Amino acid sequence: MLVKTFGSAVYGIEAITITVEVNIAAGTKYFIVGLPDVAVKESYFRIESALKNTGFRMPRQQVVVNMAPADIKKEGSSYDLTIATAVLAASGQLEPENLDKYIIMGELSLDGSLQPIKGALPIAIQARKDGFRGFILPKQNAREAAIVNDLEVYGVDNIKEVAGFFNGDLNIEPEVVNTREEFYNSLSNYDSDFSEVKGQENIKRALEIAAAGGHNVILIGPPGAGKTMLARRLPSILPPLSLYESLETTKIHSVAGKLAAADALVTIRPFRSPHHTISDVALVGGGGNPQPGEISLAHNGVLFLDELPEFKRSALEVMRQPLEERRVTISRAKFTVDYPSSFMLVASMNPCPCGYYNHPEKECICPPGMVQKYLSKISGPLLDRIDLHVEVTPVNFSELSSDRAAEKSELIRERVIAAREIQIERFGNRQDLHANAQMSPQMVRDLCKIDVAGQTLLKKAMEKLGLSARAYDRILKVSRTIADLAGSEEIKLEHLAEAIHFRSLDREGWAG
Repeated sequence: MLVKTFGSAVYGIEAITITVEVNIAAGTKYFIVGLPDVAVKESYFRIESALKNTGFRMPRQQVVVNMAPADIKKEGSSYDLTIATAVLAASGQLEPENLDKYIIMGELSLDGSLQPIKGALPIAIQARKDGFRGFILPKQNAREAAIVNDLEVYGVDNIKEVAGFFNGDLNIEPEVVNTREEFYNSLSNYDSDFSEVKGQENIKRALEIAAAGGHNVILIGPPGAGKTMLARRLPSILPPLSLYESLETTKIHSVAGKLAAADALVTIRPFRSPHHTISDVALVGGGGNPQPGEISLAHNGVLFLDELPEFKRSALEVMRQPLEERRVTISRAKFTVDYPSSFMLVASMNPCPCGYYNHPEKECICPPGMVQKYLSKISGPLLDRIDLHVEVTPVNFSELSSDRAAEKSELIRERVIAAREIQIERFGNRQDLHANAQMSPQMVRDLCKIDVAGQTLLKKAMEKLGLSARAYDRILKVSRTIADLAGSEEIKLEHLAEAIHFRSLDREGWAG
């Protein structure tokens, strides 16, 4: 008897429907064809044990499993349940009547229970697009898939429940998630707040500008000055995710298997802080079976690189293109996958190996030329892509012990949201443009016009600091953001001067 069931393969953050055909005929062998990898081939042993331990039988005839389309490589253990359901139907142990109405995915344990899968959300989105009535998957992934409307999502614990469902012996209630309620209830639930930071008003100002325009920022200062503390509080002043951004971010985390069973949606902006020993592939994404890297997991959020010069140079250099294009393309011989990577880069570093160069009180003990050598670990092209260079100085005792209440994140976020609304209106609600940092060079020329006095100031700054054309564009973008925060339609001289001020690493005194 020939039976068809349907599963799904995830490539990048998109899914492709896979048809699993099982034919049982005279013979004794088990064959699986259609470009399966080792994990798919091993499914025979998991399926056989799972069926025996749940009261079913594995047919002792020739079982041929075909996974179509045959030119796409099938990877992972998520097809166990798809194949097992087809085997049960082909051997007469399960009613095949409604099988073609459902996508079925799940990894089987030897006792018949189900393990969670990766990519449940993109699979559910594709299932609805392809006109399937429902999606049967492990209970741990049910909430994640249930945020897709007009699709019945059934979370099951074991293969016995699947058989009972199709045989009509068991009534399973579909998982229901109110997407909008889930989204709005969890917005802006941050554990940390800017009010906890004493002093550092100039750094808070720089981070407010960065948040308002989506700009990349680097914090340079001695150990213990508060660089990491400030960076970790940056997401709390960013505008809340839109529902579209939330779904896009959730898809990436779903594909990477980073969503907890209790989470249906990623509702707060991601904050990723990889260790400096990270490999190129782990940072950017890739591998034999391509997976999203840290820069994609930080999509619509913040990627924080602490102690930037300690990262491998090759890892930092491969980040240059994704920083510009806001997506990363991973190419293999037979396919190419794209992962979005529109993130804010926040980096921190000591000014020198000992950490005390330019310190107001402590003496730097580094030998001559060491500061320049340390700074040169970060390439010019990468620094060019960072809009704000902020010098962090230590907080003195009087500020630390002060009882004066600092400004709360909520108040800063209101100003940031107001500035972002100005930008969204300016960009005409384009889905691919959310902030000034994402403007193309042509848009910079059209939207960041400056007067004659501004031109003169910028000319002098470029000549003195030896700035590149990219740095010129970035100064204009930052000054446009400062003007938006001030509610000004025009970029004034003070806005431009403040933007130029945030190019610390281009100034003399950082040359070593």
